[in-house]
Amino acid sequence: MSSSPQHAPSASDKDARLAQLTEWLVPLDLVDVASLRPASADASFRRYFRLDVVPALRDKLGDTLIAMDAPPERENVPAFIHVDGLLRDAGVTVPAIVARSVEAGFLLLSDLGTTTYLQRLDVDNAPFMYSDAIDALIKFQMTSQAGVLPEFDRAFVLRELNLFPEWFIERHLGARLNDVQRAQLDKVFEAITANVLAQQQVYMHRDFHSRNLMFLDQGNPGVLDFQDAVYGPVTYDLASLLRDAYIQWDEEFVLDWVVRYWQSAKQVGLPVNPDIDAFYRDFEYMALQRHLKILGIFCRLNYRDGKSHYLGDLPTVIDYVRKTANRYTELKPLLRLLDALEDKAPQVGYTF
Repeated sequence: MSSSPQHAPSASDKDARLAQLTEWLVPLDLVDVASLRPASADASFRRYFRLDVVPALRDKLGDTLIAMDAPPERENVPAFIHVDGLLRDAGVTVPAIVARSVEAGFLLLSDLGTTTYLQRLDVDNAPFMYSDAIDALIKFQMTSQAGVLPEFDRAFVLRELNLFPEWFIERHLGARLNDVQRAQLDKVFEAITANVLAQQQVYMHRDFHSRNLMFLDQGNPGVLDFQDAVYGPVTYDLASLLRDAYIQWDEEFVLDWVVRYWQSAKQVGLPVNPDIDAFYRDFEYMALQRHLKILGIFCRLNYRDGKSHYLGDLPTVIDYVRKTANRYTELKPLLRLLDALEDKAPQVGYTF
């Protein structure tokens, strides 16, 4: 979920890109170009296509490969390649880059399959699947170094938070904040920003959740959509994983897995808050920052980019926001603001 302020490409742009992609693929002699079909939808301007590998190379490359179309004026292909290498070096399963044309914005990647975490997760298998995901996250975080990835700094945090008033409040709810309300919201934003910037920093995937994790028989999970990785707060990816916009779990389950992560992270020397209560507070503030951003992005995807299905996930995210804001005194003005804007009492969310 990139927060870049670009406009959707036209259908003719996409057709031209597809023709260029095909022209690039043909002379590689790796895949049957006639077998090209869509592989997945994406919230960004990237597109993915699945192709059958030519029979002579299937033992080496597998049955299928994935072609990525990432228009270079809109997407950062060098960043994808860079972070792919960082994750691979950390021992995390990511797509192998089989062929590349960086200047054209095309990559040919190994195929991590069709089963996302979201498609497979249930109450029975969640403990095992989240354990694998947390292990992969810790591997990535353990290799962290300053100066390798862009920094998740104050300007970054506030730029993301301000998607909430711009797209959710003004565009989606059709509301305008008065001066008092804007001051209250800014005060909440400052409380969130102060917390997350005070946290220790590690490598941060930024979208480490059930739609970007692929279930694999070996090396689980396969990790996708990592090109927006930055150097930022240690709780961010954990919050992305366990306070997922697409699937919601009972709070006791989430607390248990936060504690398990915290214990494992401490054992390997990751810079987590030594007090579990303080760490959980950090986790909650970080999740709230992310959820306010997501409310803005989901609305922008609908109104600007015509991707209306994201609106179906708004109730889950609003429920997270309300519950977290209700637990901390300095965040309660956010709850009162939502009540005033939505003109209704808090709702109880559904859990699975």
